[in-house]
Amino acid sequence: MTGSGEVGLRRTLAVADLLIDAEDERTLLPALLPLLLSVLPGDSLVWSVRPDGAGGPLTVPDGLLSRDALAAFARHKAADPLVAHTTSGPGTPLLRSDLQSRAEYHALAAYAEVYRPLGAEHQLAMSFPAGWSGDEPRSVCLAVNRRRGDFGDDDRAVAELLRPRLARAMRRLAPPARERVTRREAAVLDLLARGLTDRQIARRLEISPRTVEKHLEHAYPKLGVHGRVDAATTWLSSGGARRRPSGSLPGPPDPL
Repeated sequence: MTGSGEVGLRRTLAVADLLIDAEDERTLLPALLPLLLSVLPGDSLVWSVRPDGAGGPLTVPDGLLSRDALAAFARHKAADPLVAHTTSGPGTPLLRSDLQSRAEYHALAAYAEVYRPLGAEHQLAMSFPAGWSGDEPRSVCLAVNRRRGDFGDDDRAVAELLRPRLARAMRRLAPPARERVTRREAAVLDLLARGLTDRQIARRLEISPRTVEKHLEHAYPKLGVHGRVDAATTWLSSGGARRRPSGSLPGPPDPL
């Protein structure tokens, strides 16, 4: 990494400190977004949460996108390869110039109605998972815009450092685990966290062991885990199950 990249790396430490100390999303974002724009220098920044947040995208400077601009973006986003990368693609940090020549970019309908008025001649965008909203997985798209001078490898490297840290923070600040699973999944997780096997859980809930497996399979992605041990640990740490004295028998599950 070059000298300028080392400066960016040092700046990411301030972002990391802010993310570690954050207690809720509402108070984090007003401090985080301007800081991101200093770490990834640009003229403007757009932070979009999917499913769409009630107030629409957050921007720096504030109020960057008019209602007409948002409507035009909705009409034309399907033809934009950078949007496709952040919505249905891997979402890794990518430059507009990685995908399109200047002529191809200027030929987009979205350029004339959205990007040119913003002064977004150059763009760096990425997306990352952000926990759950109800039963739906959330994600965030972060786009930084510049009028002059394209982003470079140093900017991409800083974005790659930030991406997993932002994802972990947003997952931590998402609604609590109990709010993301169904009542039946919560009942299964309660008993799993108390050390019961699938057969024991099935007997308690009067369902089949295969149904227990299915409930766990559905719950794992909602908790951001990949197996039984992680699910039990995450469920306990979230307050989803009540800890019991060692050696005691688990009581009946909560009413469904």
